[in-house]
Amino acid sequence: MPRCRTLTPMQNELHALLKQYQQRVEQALLQRLPSTDEPDHGQLHAAMRYACLDGGKRVRAVLVYMTGRVLGLPLAELDGPACAIELIHAYSLVHDDLPAMDDDDLRRGKPTCHKAFDEATAILCGDALQSLAFEILAADPEMTADPKARLAMLRELAHASGSDGMAGGQAIDIAAEGQRLDLDTLQSMHRRKTGALIRAAVRMGALAAHTLTDTQAEELDRYAEAIGLSFQIRDDILDVEADTAILGKPQGSDLAKDKPTYTSLLGLEGAKAKAIALHQQALRNLQGFGHEADPLRWLSSYIVERSH
Repeated sequence: MPRCRTLTPMQNELHALLKQYQQRVEQALLQRLPSTDEPDHGQLHAAMRYACLDGGKRVRAVLVYMTGRVLGLPLAELDGPACAIELIHAYSLVHDDLPAMDDDDLRRGKPTCHKAFDEATAILCGDALQSLAFEILAADPEMTADPKARLAMLRELAHASGSDGMAGGQAIDIAAEGQRLDLDTLQSMHRRKTGALIRAAVRMGALAAHTLTDTQAEELDRYAEAIGLSFQIRDDILDVEADTAILGKPQGSDLAKDKPTYTSLLGLEGAKAKAIALHQQALRNLQGFGHEADPLRWLSSYIVERSH
């Protein structure tokens, strides 16, 4: 676990910014998730709200907000894409936890969706969350992005969620249980499973802006790729070092399932060194931006130092 230390004024300011964005997307999700008042869909809607609300670090949504703000966008124009990517992430967790997948009982410090409800409801919950994400990007009335930008966001999120992205990475992960992967194969898997949605978050925040240059888009994309991998490496480290109460999910679950991880391949200290190297790479990719990108720089630091 990282050592306790006194935060600098800038770190305090950025911690407050992180909390602000987390609270903002929580409220935006509350407004966009369906009500539990409808008698025909009450349990399904309750499961959707259970899976999405009151939990999680909201890193992907925060990335949408931070990237958009770097490019001068008002927060109201970023609520739609921030919600969309959180809905996709929530759906992926609901399905990952199912007995046919990772078979986990705990997520974000509370019973997984199929434990709190039932397996069939959890499957439908994931399906409905995914559909709602794309509906928001296509039709959310509070989004002011032009149709071309909306279409680009839809394509970005669909690609990041599919067989070349998150779903494909999960398929590789399942097939790799009990096997020994080399570093290139492990990184390829996690670029899809974890990194694709993180890259999509940055890209969607950028796509909402009308002033984005090709150079800025490339630099932000390289930044996102670096933090996507460092995020997964830190997850692997925490699976070894943190306890269940802090993680909000079973500690050592990857080890118990004999999954290939950065810690099993590089060792604990090697994995930590790799995460720090990726953090430095992320910072280099933001050299073309001024102080307006400081929140993105801090978020990279947060990712490699977080305790849960």
